[in-house]
Amino acid sequence: MRCPSCNSENPQGKKFCLQCGLRLEGRCLHCGAENPPAARFCGDCGKSLPASAASSVSAAARMTSTSLAEQPSIDTNDIREGERKTVTALFADIKGSMELMEDLDPEEARSIIDPALKLMIDAVRHYDGYVVQSTGDGIFALFGAPAAHEDHPQRALHAALRMQDQIRRFAERLRADKGLNLQARVGANVGEVVVRSIETGTGHAEYTPIGHSTSLASRLQTLANPGSIAISENLRKLVDGYFTLKALGPARIRGLSEAMNVYEVTGLGPLRTRLQRSASRGYTKFVGREREMEVLRHALDRANAGHGQIVAAMADSGVGKSRLFHEFKAASQSGCMVLETFSVSHGKASAYLPVIDLLHGYFKITGDDDARTRREKVTGRVVALDRPFEDALPYLFALLGIVEGDDPLAEMDGQMRKRRTLEAIKRILLRESLNQPLMVIFEDLHWIDEQTQEFLNLLADSIATAKILLLVNYRHEYSHQWNSKTYYTQLRLDPLGQEGAEEMLAALLGAGDDLAPLKRVIIEKTEGNPFFIEEMVLSLFDQGTLARNGTVKLVHPLDSLKIPTTVQAVLASRIDRLPSAEKELLQTLSVIGREFPVSLGSAVWHQIPGGEDRGLDLQQMLTDLQLAEFIYEQPALGDLEYTFKHALTQEVAYNSVLTERRVVVHERVGAAIEHIFSASLSDHYDELAHHYHHSGNAQKAIEYLHRAAEQAISRSAFSEARQPLDTALELLPRLPATLDRDRTESSLRLNLGICAIYGDILVFMSKEMVDNLERARAQSEKLGRDIHRCDVLSALAFLYANRLEASKAKAACAELLEIATDLNDSDMMGRALFWPTFTPLWQGDFPPVLEGLERAYNFQSAPGRGRNSHLVGGRF
Repeated sequence: MRCPSCNSENPQGKKFCLQCGLRLEGRCLHCGAENPPAARFCGDCGKSLPASAASSVSAAARMTSTSLAEQPSIDTNDIREGERKTVTALFADIKGSMELMEDLDPEEARSIIDPALKLMIDAVRHYDGYVVQSTGDGIFALFGAPAAHEDHPQRALHAALRMQDQIRRFAERLRADKGLNLQARVGANVGEVVVRSIETGTGHAEYTPIGHSTSLASRLQTLANPGSIAISENLRKLVDGYFTLKALGPARIRGLSEAMNVYEVTGLGPLRTRLQRSASRGYTKFVGREREMEVLRHALDRANAGHGQIVAAMADSGVGKSRLFHEFKAASQSGCMVLETFSVSHGKASAYLPVIDLLHGYFKITGDDDARTRREKVTGRVVALDRPFEDALPYLFALLGIVEGDDPLAEMDGQMRKRRTLEAIKRILLRESLNQPLMVIFEDLHWIDEQTQEFLNLLADSIATAKILLLVNYRHEYSHQWNSKTYYTQLRLDPLGQEGAEEMLAALLGAGDDLAPLKRVIIEKTEGNPFFIEEMVLSLFDQGTLARNGTVKLVHPLDSLKIPTTVQAVLASRIDRLPSAEKELLQTLSVIGREFPVSLGSAVWHQIPGGEDRGLDLQQMLTDLQLAEFIYEQPALGDLEYTFKHALTQEVAYNSVLTERRVVVHERVGAAIEHIFSASLSDHYDELAHHYHHSGNAQKAIEYLHRAAEQAISRSAFSEARQPLDTALELLPRLPATLDRDRTESSLRLNLGICAIYGDILVFMSKEMVDNLERARAQSEKLGRDIHRCDVLSALAFLYANRLEASKAKAACAELLEIATDLNDSDMMGRALFWPTFTPLWQGDFPPVLEGLERAYNFQSAPGRGRNSHLVGGRF
């Protein structure tokens, strides 16, 4: 029976709706007879019936005002500062609501609008979405916030389809009862937002997002045709295949400079899992799982011999659990009946979903089969298997929702009914294994519902002597009770090693050496996670960084690897499941860096408002984060150190922190390093430069960038010194225009020259280096006639001499000699005589060279001077 409030289907015999709790109309509570929706008295016994359709609608209207309050509570203190999240935003409204209500009394209008709003809200909440607000005749909802879900784009569109289906059914009754035509329209988009809590009154706060992506979702809603769902191009890339889509063409949207492609969601697509989506694109090469495949083959041999086996593959998301089973099934299913099913992240709300899917496969039920055809398939298979099993049919029919007429199990105790249902399915599988070995595959048990778990426990206890190989996979947070069974084997899948990752990337990008640096970066970022590797590569193609034209080429320089939305969602969903204090600590640690000593983490944590109160819990929280495998303890001398398990986890946690908070934490980290490591500060120049750069403290950032560069130069690491020098020069304009800034700039540019002559002579000879050193000279002239100005002039003289610009070289040497003489600096005077010899040397005019060298030599050999060891090499 269909509920008039929420439109959900309920089993025959139920008195109250399983979804919203309303009393179901039409059935007489006295004699059980069915009656027309508008009937007020039972046609069989004359007794008064429950509330009519109209009053049920009114009941729904009364419930709407409390729907938003029934959402899961949010501790707004944890999010008041806000954080960055990638979400799917959904807007839905009733098309033409003003015209619809024009001639209606306000109370009558409410009795129409409120039930429709409740249907929208319930559809959102069914898939764990969050309703930000009701807009009068519609709603604004988020998926992926407050709690992240790795499949938030799919959840949003599942909710949209459910919403449209239920609104459509509600509208059919309205047309019949009131002659009104009600239609909804939905728009959805995915993107990054800032979510934060806003105080709206005493003791009340609202959780709201801000960002361009939500505004775009609102615009898409206005573009959607009545009764349809419109989505953006960005969202299409994430859901294509999971849903069927129709291209609506480019549309001009206010706020966008260019037209954007818009798509309409028309229904569910053929794909349900990530592995199926990979298959639709073409599987990447399967590498690095030879040992695991051998274990599976051995287990299958044991099962075929009548010794049932359970093999569990445990791994983090994306490591390849499903792909392992797929490859094993493809290679080994000959002679076996394969039955497979999977859980989905939103499946816990639907009891028995994987079991029902398994039964559909066993009985060969398709989506096109009507109830009668399904009953015939189930009956025929069960009778052919073993006629005494006919007693299982009522339980199977009830579970599959194909009961004809009155449900014979309607009055049975619920626990007994469940027990007998599960027992019936188990008996069927065990009996089938006598005909042929069974390979039964359950995927993603970390999302399993309670009823399916009970069935698995029952099956696992019963297969020891059956020809059944039960394959299950799950993430490490899932636990079960089968570990002690002698026929249980657990495989822990690790990410691919260096060799396996390189082999996978060679299959994706080719074996050419030109992409070797990119491959190294991808492996370093993903740490061998196959899903992350594949998504990174696909993202680079989507961004246009990579292009395939026979071979793969790097089209644009790679500044940085952006985390794909799919990967970001997987990692963010784990982070969001942490308790709020542990999540805040993880975010703080992510700002410190991939690795961190406990002393530094503690110092920064204690500076956070309220951190002092939580100081005693810091070690316990670090232990909890380690147990959850976000961080690992690592060997170190002295202080205890931790490292993030995965580089991408650190990056996702860091990116979730608002920029304004990052600035504060970076500043605190820099100050803490200066305090804790004051005796060995030179070991931390790079870290200090990084943190002060990102804190906006330009003065300290430039100081430590300069120190890091000079340290690299002293170690002859000239190419490594260039990057901090360039960065420091970029930051200089942020300092006030003073002589100190001029001195710093001149020194930075001189060091760039030193890096060029010893690191890349072609760069040193370039016009760019001439401009750089001339700028250094201009800045040094403001500082007076000192040794630094001599260094700059010496560098310029050497540069011009090698560029064969003799007149400029002589002019620089003349000025250098004059200042060096005033300073009585014999080294610089010797250089002033020596550098001019380079121009005639390169021109092959040797007499002037010999003359100049002799003059320089005589000068250096004069009494009291000694030979200058720095004429060639060392500093200029």
